Amino acid sequence: MVVQRVVKPKTQKGKRFLEGREPKITENTKTSIFVKGGNTSMIVTQAMKELCLLKKPNAVSYKRKNILRPFEDETPLEFFAKKSDAALFAFGCHSKKRPDNLILGRMFDFHILDMFELGIEDFKSMYQMQGAKCNTGSKPCLVFAGEAFDQDTEHKRLKNLFIDFFRGPVVSQLRLAGLEHVIQITALDGKILLRNYKIKMKKSGSKIPRVELEDMGPSLDLVIRRTKLASDDLFKRSLRQPKTAKPRKTKNISRNAFGSKLGRIHMDKQDLGKLQTRKMKGLKKPKGTKKTTAQSEETNGPSKAKRVKKSAD
Repeated sequence: MVVQRVVKPKTQKGKRFLEGREPKITENTKTSIFVKGGNTSMIVTQAMKELCLLKKPNAVSYKRKNILRPFEDETPLEFFAKKSDAALFAFGCHSKKRPDNLILGRMFDFHILDMFELGIEDFKSMYQMQGAKCNTGSKPCLVFAGEAFDQDTEHKRLKNLFIDFFRGPVVSQLRLAGLEHVIQITALDGKILLRNYKIKMKKSGSKIPRVELEDMGPSLDLVIRRTKLASDDLFKRSLRQPKTAKPRKTKNISRNAFGSKLGRIHMDKQDLGKLQTRKMKGLKKPKGTKKTTAQSEETNGPSKAKRVKKSAD
């Protein structure tokens, strides 16, 4: 029987390293690993290089060849993911039966959650396209087109994987000039078309610039070959969040569709009879309704001046 030892850090650097690997309430930005198989083609190698460039700085590339079969044995990929503290992976291989093969997947607790085997039918490198490229580490805009992403179960999960793979760090604010990269993913005739565009903002004669998209690559035409999806229970468990991570609900405060904060306050019932209104001739009571002094003395008693005179006497 092998007993696992609990290794305690001996240095501050080792202590910080272990603290970084511990579970957190707010997750770090997910890292992706790119692993090459025992036999890869030029198309697969170049496609993985350029996808890794789009993912940087949250990407780790393994340059050595590794003879792996993820759909038959998952343990080597899980080992690489744990070693690099990565939640996403891309594995490229090439064979006669499955040419130009690209496998994309993600981990949950360092075990494979979802995995898609995609065949590259057409590939166009970013170096074959003229024009400027986006800066490293820029956050892309993701655009999905196609009815399959809303109707088919596999395509829904693949859309969720693409969002996980390309979304980058979570930010609270984003300036307009920082938007320079668009990734469009289209499901059409059983294929997945992945395109990358550079956003160009040109003068329009007003404050709002004229936006144009320029194809910057890489462009991939993909076909789904094999899939391995997590069960519904496991997928729900992977989406679970701790209570401390959820925003605390404040009483009587809500937000509308535009994000404006609306508050509800408690007020006592107002006596509108004491409300001071604007003095206008039209609001004065007519003369016939005025009480005589005798009637007022009967109801309210003698006036103040008379009371003072009586007390003086």
